Amino acid sequence: QLHVVESGGGLVQPGESLTLSCSVSGFTLDVYAIGWFRQAPGKEREPVSCISEVGSTYYQPIMMDRATISANNAKNTVYFKMNNLKPDDTAVYYCTADKNYLVACQHVKRDPEVWGQGTLVTVSS
Repeated sequence: QLHVVESGGGLVQPGESLTLSCSVSGFTLDVYAIGWFRQAPGKEREPVSCISEVGSTYYQPIMMDRATISANNAKNTVYFKMNNLKPDDTAVYYCTADKNYLVACQHVKRDPEVWGQGTLVTVSS
């Protein structure tokens, strides 16, 4: 039973910070890579950040230098902290997981094995 559950979304003002959480069950973070994606209405989903099963972190340019992704394996949770949020960051943020880090990080070839329900982040203008 593989599941991920996102939480932490909400309404924030530009320039503020927000931490999203991805709680996983049915697998461990030393086996699966976790990737954060977001999708705004009418737009394609886009990768934001990911962390591999060995703890390597990756950030897309849209989040470079203003985000941190980390994993707490004991808590079965991946955290994604965003700083200096901008109105363009408004989107539904999804946590995804897959044994293949390319799939988890970039959704290469297929959708990831595990997909969350998403959490909405709204950055006011």
